[in-house]
Amino acid sequence: MTYPAQIRIPATYMRGGTSKGVFFRLEDLPEAARVPGKTRDRLLQRVIGSPDPYGKQTDGMGGATSSTSKCVIVAPSAQPGHDIDYLYGQVSIDEDFVDWSGNCGNLSTAAGAFALHAGYVDKARVPDNGVVVVRIWQANIGKTILAHVPVTDGRVQETGGFELDGVTFPAAEIVLEFLDPADDGEGEGGGAMFPTGYVVDALDVPGVGTLQATLITAGIPTVFVDAAAIGFTGTELQPAVNGDPAALAKLEAIRVAGALRMGLIETPAEAATRQHTPKVAFAAPAGDYVTSAGKPVAAGDIDLLVRAMSMGKLHHAMMGTASVAIATAAAVPGTLVNLAAGGGLREAVRFGHPSGTLRVGAAVKQVDGEWTVAKAVMSRSARILMEGWVRVPGDIF
Repeated sequence: MTYPAQIRIPATYMRGGTSKGVFFRLEDLPEAARVPGKTRDRLLQRVIGSPDPYGKQTDGMGGATSSTSKCVIVAPSAQPGHDIDYLYGQVSIDEDFVDWSGNCGNLSTAAGAFALHAGYVDKARVPDNGVVVVRIWQANIGKTILAHVPVTDGRVQETGGFELDGVTFPAAEIVLEFLDPADDGEGEGGGAMFPTGYVVDALDVPGVGTLQATLITAGIPTVFVDAAAIGFTGTELQPAVNGDPAALAKLEAIRVAGALRMGLIETPAEAATRQHTPKVAFAAPAGDYVTSAGKPVAAGDIDLLVRAMSMGKLHHAMMGTASVAIATAAAVPGTLVNLAAGGGLREAVRFGHPSGTLRVGAAVKQVDGEWTVAKAVMSRSARILMEGWVRVPGDIF
């Protein structure tokens, strides 16, 4: 019996924020994978090493966590006033699907840097030394992201002294601006930042009870609940949650109930194939804790505590898109996030997550009684880890 040879595809392996992913230029993909569909999904799954019933992704580029099971496709933008179209796929580790329903805020950072590496930004806009504003069209959700990428000698400056909790080594700072990050129409709210019309809802969760929840669509659809209401303190690290099947089941039940209430799914069964969105997060007032790296964080150095779930597990730090949701919710008086931070009007907050702290900001206002958000801002970093070709068995085509 003969087997087809492996094929090789130009690819770049990048870290962006606290995530890693395999980046492709659209034109470098095999022709059958240049359009959405099962062929593209199969290719990206094989690149990452999924679906893997062992949950290790040993036979692929994935790192067996939601933060490292990601692929990105970048192309010159078809949108006026933008440099690139950035499409993000969250590859399930052990299940047979790729979730295209949302963005990865962390890899948005790397997308901006990749655009320059790939030559997608007009050379006339790239100084020898300075900062380039890369105009990104986030194709999953139809939103604009501005990445302020530093340049030295005409190339992306990747090394530097900017420290990001959750990333061991410092690098160059990239400032991200998420413009108009609220959802544009999915769900019952028809594009409202708070799809139910309320900053706090009574959410009925089967098997759990009725919980106060803030349901918001900014950055990524997110369900916020109070940590104390579900038996947490907000200082938890990954082992305390990910090693507790009952806690994971409770949090998934909250996510499903929130997705139904927001109109993102019609039946609970649909949640199984939409693991990337919505996110569920729990917030608490500021408190002392020790990070996963053993670093103490003092209550006086933060405004609140937040922990978030990603693909069914507690995230080791904080997703970029969830950080946008945190920034936006914190800026709106009366949300659970805002109340955990002490209430009132806030343009920025510093929150504690399992790996450390992060400062985020958002500009919000009320228009005809509805809250809107103009932009959310945060800093991240990115760098190329490896570039060349990724190989996959030819029989996937």
